[in-house]
Amino acid sequence: MSNVIALNDGLQPPEPVGDSAVELVVGRLKDLIEQGNLRVGDALPSERELCERCGASRTTVREAMRILKAYGVVDVRPKTGAVIIDRRMDAVFQLFSFRTLEITGQTFSDTQGFRHLIEGGCYDVVVERLTSADIAELRAINDQMRDESSATGASLQDFRFHARLISIMGNRQLDELYRLTKPVMLKIMENSYIRGKLIGTNHRQHAGIVNALEGRDRLAFQYRVSEHLNAGRYLYSNEEETAST
Repeated sequence: MSNVIALNDGLQPPEPVGDSAVELVVGRLKDLIEQGNLRVGDALPSERELCERCGASRTTVREAMRILKAYGVVDVRPKTGAVIIDRRMDAVFQLFSFRTLEITGQTFSDTQGFRHLIEGGCYDVVVERLTSADIAELRAINDQMRDESSATGASLQDFRFHARLISIMGNRQLDELYRLTKPVMLKIMENSYIRGKLIGTNHRQHAGIVNALEGRDRLAFQYRVSEHLNAGRYLYSNEEETAST
């Protein structure tokens, strides 16, 4: 039976060092999970208690929980509240802390390069397994991304689109790789929306990728994927030039 773990009084509230309120609460929950040694099945403190101990509003705590749920760390259940469902995210938390993660030009190039190899090279396997239902779902996710009112929401739908594309291949190791690198991909996507306001551009490019798949056009697919993954490069061009001098 799962245990409800109270917040450890030894955990100090996060210091406001330029991070958003949501990131601070997520960082506080990270500390709680790590220092409280919470296990799968353990429940987090109630929303009210988290608000009091983190000095945050109910809206902020709920958004932090939504992020953790999207990353597959917790599940929010009726009557029980937030419950730990996956401890494998520990390594990702340590590598890509929500409070310190900064996307540099090098990080962008490395991450998008990885995605070029996977997404740009997936055509043959995807087309072989592709169904009309897959096409319809990709289009629906893309439209949901376009209709999101926040950068965070759009980023989650953006990632969902690409993860769904990869899932068509039926390769569980690739699905797991995307799950583990999700924090970095989301941060890149969110930066693109905040700094470049690319939601409309991404919707158009996603649509081009789906159209190429539906038309069984390999060259168009590879061109659209490359165009899409390079779309935000200009946001980091100055950083790359500075690093190379």
